[in-house]
Amino acid sequence: AVLAALVMAQPAVAQSANAKSVVDTAKAQGVVGEQADGFLGFVKPASDPALQAAVAEINAGRAQLYREAAARNGVSPEAAGASAYLQ
Repeated sequence: AVLAALVMAQPAVAQSANAKSVVDTAKAQGVVGEQADGFLGFVKPASDPALQAAVAEINAGRAQLYREAAARNGVSPEAAGASAYLQ
């Protein structure tokens, strides 16, 4: 149920096209990856402020989404985030 709520709510995640593009490039380069908690993390140290800001922006949107899904499903935000990782 949590997974379905996350899938249905994903368009509501606020992220700019620029942040997504920056993160997608970093993922392709092996600098950023998906963590088991449903958030983005750095695989390699990154000193680029634009990349750090993009990861923070996307993670903030995901945190909001996980809080909303958790409230709807009676689970913790952490469980909702972990459920998203398992997709």
